[in-house]
Amino acid sequence: MTDIVTLGGSENRRALQLDALAGILPMERRDKLATILTDDDVETLRHLAKEGMGENSLRALASDLAYLEAWSIAATGSPLPWPASEALALKFVAHHLWDPARRAEDSSHGMPADVDEALRAGDHLRSDGPHASSTVKRRLAHWATLHRWKGLESPLGTPTIRTSVRLAVRASAKPRRRKSKRAVTRDILDRLIATCQSDRLADTRDLAILLVAFASGGRRRSEVARLRLEQLSEEGDVPLDPDDPVSPRLPCVAIALGRTKTTQADEDARVLLIGAPVVALREWIERANIKKGAVFRAIDRWEAIDDRALTPQAVNLILKRRCTMAGLDPVEFSAHGLRSGYLTEAARNGVALPAAMRQSQHRSVQQASRYYNDADQALGKAARLAI
Repeated sequence: MTDIVTLGGSENRRALQLDALAGILPMERRDKLATILTDDDVETLRHLAKEGMGENSLRALASDLAYLEAWSIAATGSPLPWPASEALALKFVAHHLWDPARRAEDSSHGMPADVDEALRAGDHLRSDGPHASSTVKRRLAHWATLHRWKGLESPLGTPTIRTSVRLAVRASAKPRRRKSKRAVTRDILDRLIATCQSDRLADTRDLAILLVAFASGGRRRSEVARLRLEQLSEEGDVPLDPDDPVSPRLPCVAIALGRTKTTQADEDARVLLIGAPVVALREWIERANIKKGAVFRAIDRWEAIDDRALTPQAVNLILKRRCTMAGLDPVEFSAHGLRSGYLTEAARNGVALPAAMRQSQHRSVQQASRYYNDADQALGKAARLAI
């Protein structure tokens, strides 16, 4: 049975204020956020949204702020103080980055049991063991950002804190996990596409989502969810074989990306869709009778189409549902697998890294090249010497 959150007067007011950030914050958790965040927290988030902070950054900041508030209440019995003390920041590091071997010998090492239980009861903590260092560093960075926006001096950049984090990261030694355990490479994509072959509207939509997300460079789920018709522009047909101008012609559509995790709204970043993704996208737009606004929308059981865009979480759930239908383990895949799958497939097919990065819009060569290195490692001879 789903828990029902009953809001008090001030919490209901905050929930209504959070409604103004619909489409940016995870609104399916609105009521829970309203019980955790303070009035000042909500006002800060609204200010950041008004100042034009990127949607992904604001969503992550809101989530981290809610976690920090919940942790502070569980660990100290009080909401986050502003400004925070250096001692509180050190306590946060000690609770989240610790040595598993030491914990096995000393149960008081790391996060106390009562704090752990309180966070799990509120559905704020799910993983076991120390947190990933990247998560802790991100939350500390967001904590510091909120200090700056409030005009307060932050203790989070002091030498003591930096040294403590560095030593704690070394002790916790939690390996970095991929956002998707497995990449959605072309063979996996073909199995997902095979589940979208009926005349149902949901199949037409999901086929377009899968092909557009993959072929556009592995667009992030937030970018797929907020894609608008106004971002699309028809281009002239292009040859199937770039080196043979008389080869069959394929339809082409450009997507103006606007603001993304790696681009600003005023940058002229765009990617191209060619061939099958264009056909699938056009069919969905025509069948759904979309004239403006969000491209990908919810569909109810009677095939009525919502006016609002899908949420990023819905895009992820669609991919997982298609994995289940294809006989794949949905736990192994997430929407980010389309992004890693695109670069992995590009590496396998000999696409130059700079060309793949233009399509994926990766800014970091180091990040993008990891997928190329993984593909080379799997296909190379170095790991096969003992065969």
